[in-house]
Amino acid sequence: MHQASSNQLLIWAIALVVGLALSVIILGEVIYRLQHKRRPVATTLQVVRNLVLPMLAFMLFVQYVLQRPASDEIVKAVQTLFWVCVLHAALSLLNAVIFEQAKADTWRARVPKLLIDLFRLFLVLLGTAIVLATVWQADLAGLVTALGVSSIVIGLALQDTLGSVMSGIALLFERPFSVGDWLKVGDVIGQVIDINWRAVRLQTFDLEMVIIPHKLIGNEVIRNFSQPIAIHSERIRHGFSYNDPPNLAKHVLLTTALETQGILKEPEPQIFTISYDDFAITYEVKFFINDYSDIESIRDRFMSRIWYAAQRNSLTIPFPIRTLYHFHGPTAQAQGTSKKFTESLQSLPAFVPLQNPDSAADGIDLQHYGAGEKVIWQGSHNNALYIVIAGSAVMTVVDRDRLEHELLVIKKGEFFGEMTLFSDEPSPISVTAIADLEIMMLSSRAVNQMIDRQPNFAREISQILETRRRLVNAIS
Repeated sequence: MHQASSNQLLIWAIALVVGLALSVIILGEVIYRLQHKRRPVATTLQVVRNLVLPMLAFMLFVQYVLQRPASDEIVKAVQTLFWVCVLHAALSLLNAVIFEQAKADTWRARVPKLLIDLFRLFLVLLGTAIVLATVWQADLAGLVTALGVSSIVIGLALQDTLGSVMSGIALLFERPFSVGDWLKVGDVIGQVIDINWRAVRLQTFDLEMVIIPHKLIGNEVIRNFSQPIAIHSERIRHGFSYNDPPNLAKHVLLTTALETQGILKEPEPQIFTISYDDFAITYEVKFFINDYSDIESIRDRFMSRIWYAAQRNSLTIPFPIRTLYHFHGPTAQAQGTSKKFTESLQSLPAFVPLQNPDSAADGIDLQHYGAGEKVIWQGSHNNALYIVIAGSAVMTVVDRDRLEHELLVIKKGEFFGEMTLFSDEPSPISVTAIADLEIMMLSSRAVNQMIDRQPNFAREISQILETRRRLVNAIS
């Protein structure tokens, strides 16, 4: 009898050792293949291999090899650990099957993480109650009563936290925002990076994380810049002098907005005259962008280009100081213009016959362009010659396949615009400022006067025109 019992124990021990080893090896191969295919169920099998199987083997070892009675507390503790591991594996399998493999735009993919965590907590509490009732023969009625009293005490102590949880649940059912949306909550603007059971985490433009409890969000007005559509409107106010005609100022602002990278052409920007203030007429520019995360760079580009556009169109950007104007008639203005052109003459190439700034000011203008601004658009009509005083620009052409090709870089002392100077044909090229660009614009009438004084100037223009036409024809 004793011999048979010893043999039975030996069989159980060998079966546990061999069975555990084979199970671990087989599961290891299956997990490797599933991980190679990126299947989420591989995580569940890892839990089974690393926790469930060892605890099952240990529980069988205690019961059938050590032959401890079922009422032994050690046996009950081992059984409890085993069922905890089984519960963990079951929750992992449930998450992998229902949520991890969910396709986009399905209800499973849109279930918030907070609801998943709460559902998991409910299952853990339910599983714990079943284990206590089955393994430890606990009185669930008394346990529920004790938990009820404890819940009241805990609820009073954690009423703020629970209030945040309930507010979070209400927000999740309403779904006013999602992860990735840009929000303004109170004075805080940031992108939603996480929504958990207690709070929402926002990342600001300064790369700082701001944690806002759901209870506070529920009492604030939330502005969502990403929903219901990604297009966002931005408003910027800017002032020009009372001497500048409002229609001209509005035209310059509209043109600048349309040429700024990142500002949408549809819907078209809108310009409004807002007020007549102490030192300026204030205008408001309303434009639209696709992605709110680019708002800072777009605003910077637009505000920078306003200065260059104002310089080109002789608009004055006033500032709030008291200014005394001494008007001495047109003579002083003419002297200022002459001085401006005299300084620019030093940068002109030797072949440009421009010597008398007093007579040259008629039909000649100094203009400024910022980096990235286009001076000439391909397809536009242009009847002026541009001479680079400072900076540089690039000449490009777009072929029939809408691919842009760089022809050449125009540096200080060189000119462009000769292709359409004396014709009504659209420009075959575009010219864009590489760095801050200062140019002298000569009208066709002013160029004709220079050619009359020095015919060699026409020959210089013709030679450069022929060379550049060959470059354009080689591409188009």
